[in-house]
Amino acid sequence: MTPQVLGELVRSVGSVPPHATQDAVGYPSLFLLVVLGSLVPVVPTGALVSSAAVVALHRAAPLSMLTVFVVAASAAFVGDAVLYWLGSRGAGSRGGSRWLSRLRDRVSPDRLERARERLDQHGVAVLVVSRLVPAGRIPVMLACLLGGMPVRRFLRGDLLACLAWAAAYQLIGVLGGSLFPEPWEGVVAAVGLALLVSTAPALWQRVRGGGRRAEPG
Repeated sequence: MTPQVLGELVRSVGSVPPHATQDAVGYPSLFLLVVLGSLVPVVPTGALVSSAAVVALHRAAPLSMLTVFVVAASAAFVGDAVLYWLGSRGAGSRGGSRWLSRLRDRVSPDRLERARERLDQHGVAVLVVSRLVPAGRIPVMLACLLGGMPVRRFLRGDLLACLAWAAAYQLIGVLGGSLFPEPWEGVVAAVGLALLVSTAPALWQRVRGGGRRAEPG
């Protein structure tokens, strides 16, 4: 599914169709896919933003770069807001909710405890960092939900987090796109770099965990 999604995005925001058609299709597609990726972890949202930034870079249009940033940050914020609201509906009830249960299933007790500790020590500032750290968003969001953080307070911190996240992955796209003359080459480089950034910490943790289990007692 991921290659097809990326392919559709590249084709929709590529340089082949006229710019008017490109903008009318590409930006709404980017918005919807990032919102979907914020709710359900099946879409590589960071790679999508980086890919769109590559296309905007090769168009040499500063307004397109700004539009990609605004669309990505807004979509991430909307997705987080909806997910937090859905989770908060079950946080205060005895039976919880389906969305809250799904969040719990995605976070180990150790990671949840670490997120709670950081939240107690640094407050809302942890939200900004959690968006930039791979796999850091959901543990902190769950800690906020279980700690009873009001929706408005969460959204204030999450707005800064989404702006920083969009800027970071757009920068990855610019770096990847500037290395190659053709947009599709830059897209491939940007997607690879974005996926590496998002998955490397988890892979490192698995390698370290496997090494510790293999050591004799």
